[in-house]
Amino acid sequence: MADLFDAGPGHSRQPLAAALRPRSLDEVIGQPALTAEGSILRRRIAADQLGSIVLYGPPGIGKTSIARAVGGMLGKEFRQLHATRAGVKDIRQLADEARIRPLLIFVDEVHRFSATQADDLLAICEEGTADFIGATTQNPYTALPKALVSRSTILKLEPISIEDMEEVLNRGLRQLAGAGVEVQLTAAQKRLIAGRSGGDARRALTTLESLAIGHEGGAVNVTDAMLEEAYRAAPVNHDRSGDQHYDVISAFIKSMRGGDPDAVLYWLARLIHGGEDPRFIARRIMIQASEDVGLADNSALQTAVAAAQALEMVGLPEAQIILSHAALHVARAPKSGSANSGIAAALAAVASEPPAPVPLHLRDTHYQGAQELGHGGYRSPHKDALGWVDQPYAPGVEPGRFYQSDARLSPTFEKRADDYWERLTGRPVPKRFG
Repeated sequence: MADLFDAGPGHSRQPLAAALRPRSLDEVIGQPALTAEGSILRRRIAADQLGSIVLYGPPGIGKTSIARAVGGMLGKEFRQLHATRAGVKDIRQLADEARIRPLLIFVDEVHRFSATQADDLLAICEEGTADFIGATTQNPYTALPKALVSRSTILKLEPISIEDMEEVLNRGLRQLAGAGVEVQLTAAQKRLIAGRSGGDARRALTTLESLAIGHEGGAVNVTDAMLEEAYRAAPVNHDRSGDQHYDVISAFIKSMRGGDPDAVLYWLARLIHGGEDPRFIARRIMIQASEDVGLADNSALQTAVAAAQALEMVGLPEAQIILSHAALHVARAPKSGSANSGIAAALAAVASEPPAPVPLHLRDTHYQGAQELGHGGYRSPHKDALGWVDQPYAPGVEPGRFYQSDARLSPTFEKRADDYWERLTGRPVPKRFG
């Protein structure tokens, strides 16, 4: 395999990440499913029938580099557009150029394309005038025009592993050495840079480059203090409006539901470090306190609500402890989904069935003439020695149709309530399990 870093032109001011762009798929680090022999991308290149491709994945994992490499392998001119700046006129000019010479049109942030832009571009591709690759950090199935999705092959890229990121850094070190700058990194420092890159090769190389700047023609012994300085003003690798937002909050929620306190703290830290609105985090904890814990431990909701209120009075950074307290309570509490499943089933019934009449004995009697209408006959449990009266409350609704206890063997509130009502009424409480 050729050295990736020989690919870049020898311009002294060219960013290191740009100098190391691969010339072919063989030189791409990571993405083995995409670049392997026999992959769909390889087969399309070999057949010279690329068509429309959408590369989907987080920033800095090589979408643009792969597109350029594909263009080189196809022997086609590479023309790059940015979705926010390119108009229909620009696309049609490229169509005219494509009729003269083979082109690969690359659109960065293709999720920002309008339906009109996408239609014009697709017309070019469907006619075979040019090949097209789009790149997006957003889920293409929700963020792209449907016509573009239906006519394109979606290829998902994964964040680069720490081991592959270390290889990226090794190549960067060789490139710098070729330019006369010997950067000395310990194995631990290299691992740190690889890990803190968050799977973003561009970020790792930018960090390496910042350590080398100003040391041309000499050796650089990188210290931990130098690394800390490099990261002090580094941007946080978290998209608060894209897939990362939804994926990380999903992992946080499912970890609370699954009762894994270490995972809960990790994903909570990711949300806090990424700059998520702490009130949004608090709202999610409150929802899960009822959705996942519910009747198993009513105090979980109390903790979650108290945490949201305390957050408004305290604020970050101290409020991170309060959020941790509430999230851990939800994670460590026994679980019951009966409140969530019960109201969902009842709402579905109300939306799809004729409304049931209110039984006469449950209707309002606080007005003159109610008795003449037949309203009345309600018996209050407070006037009964048992504190319970056997009377219908929703005729036609069989027990267990909506509410089914989620109590297991643990002595939760719901389990204690089941035992109480079964002793009192002599009837089994409908249960989802057991």
